[in-house]
Amino acid sequence: MDAVNGESSERQRTSRQSTGEFQYSELPVALIATNVSECVFTDDKERAAFEEMCSVYGERVEFHYLPSFRRIRVTYGSPEEAVGARIALHSKDICGSIVNFYFAQTKILKDSNPSLELPEPVRQFLISPPASPPIGWEPVPESEPVIDYDLLAALANLAPGETHELHPAQGNKPSIVVEPCDDPKAKRPVPSKIQQTKRPDLPCSS
Repeated sequence: MDAVNGESSERQRTSRQSTGEFQYSELPVALIATNVSECVFTDDKERAAFEEMCSVYGERVEFHYLPSFRRIRVTYGSPEEAVGARIALHSKDICGSIVNFYFAQTKILKDSNPSLELPEPVRQFLISPPASPPIGWEPVPESEPVIDYDLLAALANLAPGETHELHPAQGNKPSIVVEPCDDPKAKRPVPSKIQQTKRPDLPCSS
């Protein structure tokens, strides 16, 4: 639906341009000059010449310099002045650099409130636990513990000092039997003494 509305508005704008009924109020009043030479930002004479060249197309013109991006924002008093400057100055050679002028994209705010609004309270309990559970929360019943009776029986049959058959013999397969071994007293290793590095001999004085 939005695509259809966009195409219809574009056709209406094109028809107005062809019939000379284009509404300048739909265009912004600011231009962005790109690929500006560094001399415009550093040389006062070149800056004054650039401002004089752009001021021909408007009475009250404001300039905002962005040297890091090599761009200049030129703001006119009306869209008609901005259109005239854009047509005359686009792709113009200024200080050995081809400068392009584009219309600045204006951001239309739907709400007049300049402050940020609070976020909607959606799933905020995952970040900070609330004092009470959220609406619709239900406890999950815990499952019963799994009891391995074969393991309990094997543990009950274990006795210290006796052999334990883990797997009985079947046919030509031998059985698996564990026999306890003596637990000799573990001898702690004697820590070795750290030997200091010998100082090198002093050179003999002649």
